[in-house]
Amino acid sequence: MLTGSCLCRAVRYRIDGAIDHVSHCHCGQCRKAHGAAFGSYGHVRPAEFRWESGADAVASYRASAHATRTFCRHCGSTLQWIPAAHAEYFALALGTLDDDPGARPERHIFVGSKAPWFTITDELPQFATYPGADPA
Repeated sequence: MLTGSCLCRAVRYRIDGAIDHVSHCHCGQCRKAHGAAFGSYGHVRPAEFRWESGADAVASYRASAHATRTFCRHCGSTLQWIPAAHAEYFALALGTLDDDPGARPERHIFVGSKAPWFTITDELPQFATYPGADPA
């Protein structure tokens, strides 16, 4: 079991399963949502996730035709990236975890639009867009 929360702790959640496919996403939306060079996300199966408290404080934003983002309406913490085309998972903002998920980053995605002021210094694979495309 893993737990997590937003910055103000109004929203708390629990995961009864594993997190996998951990990525550092460098797309413009993730940079803006996190206020950082990239957002770190891992895939979670909806059946293994539940809001422990504060579900009424979770707001959503249709960020594109491809995904909805959720966040705490009180403190603004980014929580989820929910793809429109894949009901079998959503991407959880790993910075909201209270526990070590065990999983480690596997890749950098959307490096074709990364912040020009940030240099990637690790050896993880880099993809210009999403994996399945040619590495950057």
